[in-house]
Amino acid sequence: MLDQQALKLGIIEALGVPAAVLGAGFLGYGSLVADAGYSVWMMLMATFAIWALPGQLVLLEMAGGGAALTATVFAVSLSAARFLPMTLTLMVLMRERSGGRRLWHFLVAAQLVSMTTWAVAMQRFSDPHPKTATEHALRTDIAARWYYFVGFSTLCISAAAICGVIGVLLIGALPPLARFGLALLTPLYFFVTLVGEARSRMQVLALLGGAISALVLQTLSSNWSLLGAGLIGGTIAWWWRKPATPKPTDPPQSDAQQLDPQNSDHPQSSQHTKAAP
Repeated sequence: MLDQQALKLGIIEALGVPAAVLGAGFLGYGSLVADAGYSVWMMLMATFAIWALPGQLVLLEMAGGGAALTATVFAVSLSAARFLPMTLTLMVLMRERSGGRRLWHFLVAAQLVSMTTWAVAMQRFSDPHPKTATEHALRTDIAARWYYFVGFSTLCISAAAICGVIGVLLIGALPPLARFGLALLTPLYFFVTLVGEARSRMQVLALLGGAISALVLQTLSSNWSLLGAGLIGGTIAWWWRKPATPKPTDPPQSDAQQLDPQNSDHPQSSQHTKAAP
């Protein structure tokens, strides 16, 4: 029963801002696909296979430019390299110690990971102020987390696919500036979510270091500015992290000191003196 409630909660929460932002972004993406001369099936295949708007835009640009297949696959894979640490940190939170979850469950969840779904799931699984019993269960019941994530992500990818189809059908209705502007809504929403959830010093340093580095690297090499900003921002946050200070431990006590703690402070007082002759 709790699993069904978690699945329903994920669908309900995705119906708000996440689905609207993703739908708007894929509306612009669908229009770009149609403008490049590709079919709606190409758009749907790229959406379900890649499920990352930056990677899909890279595929669209390189395929339209006549790039080699090997270079296109490498570029799309490189744009999705950020999902490796994101998936690892999320799968740990949905893995039961008893091993009750099968491998294909994790493969399905890994395929559904995106910037939006990862950010919302990480926030929900560590929410310090749950309002309902289902939200509280997501912090303790690991099995319910998988259902919540699948429900949330399925609704998001469905909304993106539907809006992508609408964007293909609306070819010529959107001006070029509006197409690119809508496509940028998704990373903008992800950035705003990260800023709103940045509470620790490491998170703040990573965001500030990445933002400043991106502005500097953009003037030097625009092709490597995004990748370099992530590397520099993460390195700065890791370098300035606060090391864990071990708690001081009391020195071990002997058996005599444990039995008589008052005399343990003055061991000489426990010694017997010889009687005077």
